[in-house]
Amino acid sequence: MKTLELLSPARTADIGIAAVDCGADAVYIAGPSFGARQAAGNSIEDIRRLCEYAHKFGARIYATVNTIIYDDEIPSARALVKDLAEAGVDALIVQDPAVLKLSEGLGMAMHASTQCAVRTPEKARFTESLGYGRIVLERQISIEDIKAIRRAVHAELEFFVHGALCVSYSGQCYLSEYLTGRSANRGECAQACRSLYNLEDADGRVIVRNTPLLSLKDLKLYDNLEELAGAGVCSFKIEGRLKGENYVRNVVRAYSDALEALVEKYPGEYRRASFGRVRGGFVPDLDKTFNRGYTELFTGGARGQWKSTGGGQYMGKVKKTTGNGFLLEPASKDVRLSNGDGFTFTAKDGSTVGFRADVCNGFTVQCKRVEGLFPGTKLYRNLSAAFEKALQASPGKREIDVTLDVFVSPETITVYAITEDGRRTECSLTVAADPAHDPEKAVSTILEQLGKRSGIYNFRTEKVSVEGSVPFLSASFINGLRRSVAEKLDTMPVTPLPLRTADPEPSVKAPGKLTYKSNISNAMDREIYASRGAKSMEDAYELSHRGEAELMRSKYCVRHELGMCPKQKKGLKPDPMYLENAGRRLTLRFHCSDCEMTVEA
Repeated sequence: MKTLELLSPARTADIGIAAVDCGADAVYIAGPSFGARQAAGNSIEDIRRLCEYAHKFGARIYATVNTIIYDDEIPSARALVKDLAEAGVDALIVQDPAVLKLSEGLGMAMHASTQCAVRTPEKARFTESLGYGRIVLERQISIEDIKAIRRAVHAELEFFVHGALCVSYSGQCYLSEYLTGRSANRGECAQACRSLYNLEDADGRVIVRNTPLLSLKDLKLYDNLEELAGAGVCSFKIEGRLKGENYVRNVVRAYSDALEALVEKYPGEYRRASFGRVRGGFVPDLDKTFNRGYTELFTGGARGQWKSTGGGQYMGKVKKTTGNGFLLEPASKDVRLSNGDGFTFTAKDGSTVGFRADVCNGFTVQCKRVEGLFPGTKLYRNLSAAFEKALQASPGKREIDVTLDVFVSPETITVYAITEDGRRTECSLTVAADPAHDPEKAVSTILEQLGKRSGIYNFRTEKVSVEGSVPFLSASFINGLRRSVAEKLDTMPVTPLPLRTADPEPSVKAPGKLTYKSNISNAMDREIYASRGAKSMEDAYELSHRGEAELMRSKYCVRHELGMCPKQKKGLKPDPMYLENAGRRLTLRFHCSDCEMTVEA
């Protein structure tokens, strides 16, 4: 049976706990250092607290140790991975192969980060051979690419299904380092791809002004989960380690419900990777939390319009503007507005503008003056204040199902319990009570009181066996028995489903020449690659400080996005174009045979 895992991001331990409560099978989170989101670090104590909570449901915690590491940082990295193992972390998400050596013997599984830029079967095979039990695939690949990689390796495959997208192949973007000295491979990305640029042709003519030409929509593969599972993906990853708790709650609950439906559709083929189900609470809606518009990217093997649009639910058009806001002409009778709603629209120059409503009275909106907002402007809501409140007020509850068998005699009542994850216990109490005047009602009371919830457990009684007369048992007595069972279960560890591990396979050789794109940043890396046959190894971009270089490569193409693709319009040539921002100039080159674009210094 194939195991399906929903993997949630967490900026903090509390957000990680919220993710588990909403149905995550695993959570990835950064420790105090060496995480690719520098602003999302956590203490070892918080990591330990999250591990203890998640393990109650058999959910796993993965720590991101996915920056490149310099020689003088090796001792600190060694100490960190040891601390993470002792805190209960189940796996490390790793970019730098030195971390594999530093983690030997600590009992954690090793997952190759998406920063490893695995997008071909050959790269996947080599990556697995280093000792990774799981590979987090590059996002800009198709279902067919995933199937080919699945055939090439035994490692588990993890794939992003939701959230913000990097325009570059992961781990090989040096734009932030080039422009600001802040390296994405060191967790310091300045997100230069979200900046506004002018686009010029080879003659210096401005084609587009002041537009985020490198900013992509957000990924949404909610409708592709069955196809991805069939292709061999076992872990469905949500992006967002800088996102807030409400975002995580909503997205996790939506995808958890979708995976539950997939398991129910194929009960003999799939199972979830953890235990317990979420009941009650809010109804998730992916359109009601912040997004830049949604795309399935290259999953289907075809290009679409990938540039960010602001996104969200279409609310209608601006009917007229007022001195302190505007009047909305709603798109449908179902449109409702609330104070604090967030809106976006596309300005006349093509840029995306966002703003918040201060006061909404019906369709009359008061807000600060918004440049570019005119009658006829189409408005999209990408943040619903009412929905945000519902997330907080009604989060739902995750519970582990427990089946009870009950044996009742005049002297004792014994409960035999078995959880959905296989833990077994019993609890027996001596009865000091007279026989019940109404035995049927007494048994009904036992069933009713034992069938309630205690802590994280949802009890249900399968049968009640009676020997002799039925004693009269008060509700408080039965409730105490149920709580005793729950307390006993709490002391019993949940055995999680196993994670795949892998031993290194030294016979798999590295390419003879490794460029700066291999991100080699320390002596341990060089030793590992040399042992695999690499003859020439360039230092990582961050160490070599090269000026002119390929700063990123992508399936995304500005020419295609603007309808200027030579494959679509005869007579056009794939001449270079140029991005300009604040006096800095970047060259766009178009590699039509591979359908790729590069950004170069």
